[in-house]
Amino acid sequence: MSISQEALFKLALNLEDPWYITLIDFSAEGKQLDVHIDFESGRKFPCAKCGKPECSVHDTIERTWRHLNFFQFKTYIHCRVPRTECKDGGVKQVKVPWARKGSGFTLLMDSLIVLMAQHMTVTAIAEMIDEHDTRIWRVLEYYVGEARSNEDFSEVKSVGVDETSRAKGHKYVSVFIDLDKSKVVHVCEGKDASTIESFKSDLELHKGCSENINNFCCDMSPAFISGIENSFPNASITFDKFHVMKLMNEAIDKVRREEQSHNVLLKKTRYLWLKNPENLTIKQNETFGSLKNLRLKTLKAYSIKLALRDFWNQDQHSAEGYLKRWYFWATHSRLNPVIDCAKTIKKHWNGVTNYIKTKISNGILEGTNSLIQAAKDSARGFRINKEFYYYYLSEDRKARIQSTHMKQRGTKNVFVVQGCRLINLGQEGNIVEVLGKN
Repeated sequence: MSISQEALFKLALNLEDPWYITLIDFSAEGKQLDVHIDFESGRKFPCAKCGKPECSVHDTIERTWRHLNFFQFKTYIHCRVPRTECKDGGVKQVKVPWARKGSGFTLLMDSLIVLMAQHMTVTAIAEMIDEHDTRIWRVLEYYVGEARSNEDFSEVKSVGVDETSRAKGHKYVSVFIDLDKSKVVHVCEGKDASTIESFKSDLELHKGCSENINNFCCDMSPAFISGIENSFPNASITFDKFHVMKLMNEAIDKVRREEQSHNVLLKKTRYLWLKNPENLTIKQNETFGSLKNLRLKTLKAYSIKLALRDFWNQDQHSAEGYLKRWYFWATHSRLNPVIDCAKTIKKHWNGVTNYIKTKISNGILEGTNSLIQAAKDSARGFRINKEFYYYYLSEDRKARIQSTHMKQRGTKNVFVVQGCRLINLGQEGNIVEVLGKN
């Protein structure tokens, strides 16, 4: 029993009436396969806007889509797409079953791009499939938007926010995370109070409620503080303990730099004072041992830092009194950088002591920010936008941005990434095509 090539490709593309293949044009020299599709004359279609059935064809428009490669040959689908005339919807182009509206790729090609983007950079994808990277970004932005449209933030109650650089020239993005689920919920440009308002708007667009937010964790940025107080009146602010300790470390370093000008023993010891004793290397322990019996201002500042570190382990009954005693010690240390740090903590007293009750911090955001920087480097400077960050910050990109359109009208192809190759196993597990180099 033989089967025509048109019928074979109709089965491969899973075409159903009224669509049929009119011509298959293969060019070995051009390394290209062109599949031409048409619809049966006299057929009627539902309105693409209102869904009204049996609408007459008004006219047609020629469209072309890039499809999955046929072995090493580029494959394009060409079709005379009808536009229907409807009294309610007007003249609209009908929806074709093999591609989404406005896309220059078929659904299966979209799925392949999304799958590859989970394992390689957009630049590498563009080179592999021989398309401009702008077209790849458009596909990713669409599916990221689709994934986010289904988000439900109704259970979000504790939020952490931090900023990180997105480009040179003091350009930043602010990242918001659900601290209970350790999941990024919003990303926006800037680091001022407007970012808090942006988050509030996005929260409410995804079934969230600003009144449900009980806790906010952030640094001591006046912009973040004012934004939270204005937009989330029910939220209690907890200042991130890592940022508080960063202030203390900066104070120690200022003391060290002032003291090393007349004490050469302190030169090249910066990182020693930034670490906790249990994290010192063998060499740093030896250096610390040679300095600990000297009457150094830096050593005094270091002791004050270790005392502040112990504050975070206090219980609710002793924490307030402990911090008051630490504050007295720090402000009477005669070390100006340490005194300034202590006064900053005093100014933000409630937010610092709130940690003892809430036990929330932005530690997860520090890891997230490193992902942003890695993603930014991977992008090689191309298209750094909001969708880009959402895509790379997904807790599980494979789960959150699913290749749902791998399934097309009942068919399903399986793709496997192997090294620098992407292998299409078809529906039965047999290798259909291999993209990439061995």
